[in-house]
Amino acid sequence: MNIAKHMEVIFVAAAVIAGATTFATAADDRVDVVLAADSPVLVAKAAVAMPTVTVSAKRLTAAEKAAL
Repeated sequence: MNIAKHMEVIFVAAAVIAGATTFATAADDRVDVVLAADSPVLVAKAAVAMPTVTVSAKRLTAAEKAAL
């Protein structure tokens, strides 16, 4: 059997199986999350500086690139 001749059928069958298993596993019960009124809520600080990286290297010339 030539697999290359049947590659389209294999792909469609795999897509159908993947789709069916997606719907089969999505049927779990719904989880309700309830937070107590007195529970602390964490809020990210807006004044925190984001770490940055500065690269201070020179670029290679075409001749140096060709040597690599």
